[in-house]
Amino acid sequence: MKHNFGAGPCILPQDVFKQAAEGVLDFNGLSILEVSHRHKDFVAVMDEAISLVKSALKIPEGYSVLFLQGGASLGFTISALNMMRSGKAGYINTGTWSTSAIKEAKKVGCDVSVIASSEDKGFNYIPKNYTIENNLDYLHFTSNNTIYGTQYQQFPKTSLPLVCDMSSDIFSRNINIADFDLIYAGAQKNLGPAGATLYIVKDEILGKSSSKFLPSYLDLKLHMEKESMMNTPPVFSIYVSMLNLRNTVSKGGVAEIEKLNIEKSNLLYSEIDANPLFVGTAEKEDRSKMNVTFLLNDENLSSEFDQMWKDSGIVGLTGHRSVGGYRASMYNALPLSSVKVLVDTMKEFTRRKG
Repeated sequence: MKHNFGAGPCILPQDVFKQAAEGVLDFNGLSILEVSHRHKDFVAVMDEAISLVKSALKIPEGYSVLFLQGGASLGFTISALNMMRSGKAGYINTGTWSTSAIKEAKKVGCDVSVIASSEDKGFNYIPKNYTIENNLDYLHFTSNNTIYGTQYQQFPKTSLPLVCDMSSDIFSRNINIADFDLIYAGAQKNLGPAGATLYIVKDEILGKSSSKFLPSYLDLKLHMEKESMMNTPPVFSIYVSMLNLRNTVSKGGVAEIEKLNIEKSNLLYSEIDANPLFVGTAEKEDRSKMNVTFLLNDENLSSEFDQMWKDSGIVGLTGHRSVGGYRASMYNALPLSSVKVLVDTMKEFTRRKG
């Protein structure tokens, strides 16, 4: 058995893999890969996927759910264009992806005000005690930072429209959707295979952009009116996302997933803090439950430790190339037993070196 701590695309429950494989071979007489997105069978899939998102996240009335393409990288542009009013926006910079969001917003004409940043300490914390200007079109932040292992434990409080890239921790914990005007998230962490991007958008913000450059495909109002069918959607990714959402709801929903994610992260962080050979890289109060980043105190031991975790059937533990060290990504489908294997490997490594 392999224990997949890779940062993405995500692992999914085995039952979901099996059902998806069956759908490739036989989806009501066709393969899901060849069924028309206009066919009633796939329209039913889309409708169910949207309904399950609304149910799992307790989305209130007045919001639309969309399944589009382009990943969060296109979401950087889509969010800026659709939220633009005066042309000035606020961003909180907590890592690589928020840095990219800032860059893309500037490209489409936003006058970006960086409200706060953790770049001064290598993005190892979430900024606090900052002042938010009140003349901004919106405030944008990234909820979880996969590379640096930080995560918002409490979301920003503001009267401004709130926009969030929630790609790597959506469905991992309960959130109050009513606090947000726009959420976007690539599917490939906790939702389904790469290819689909989820948008949750407050209806009242649609169609009000002041941008002089808003292509039809980037206009969320048009996508809402076309029910995510303006062009051929990523059929297979949406189908598997639907299967995974069914699985999530059947196992108690996001509330139960959150309990398990807390248990997994507590187990691993406790070992990192107690083990003299390892050290965590993120500030304790801002540690991510999805992406645990840590280092060996003595890098000369890395080749030996690397061999041990590989021998234990662990994959994907190497840290991002820009920061090094180790990163244990623990998305929803990773079982607690896999985390126990990693912790036991760390304990055994320390015993041998002691």
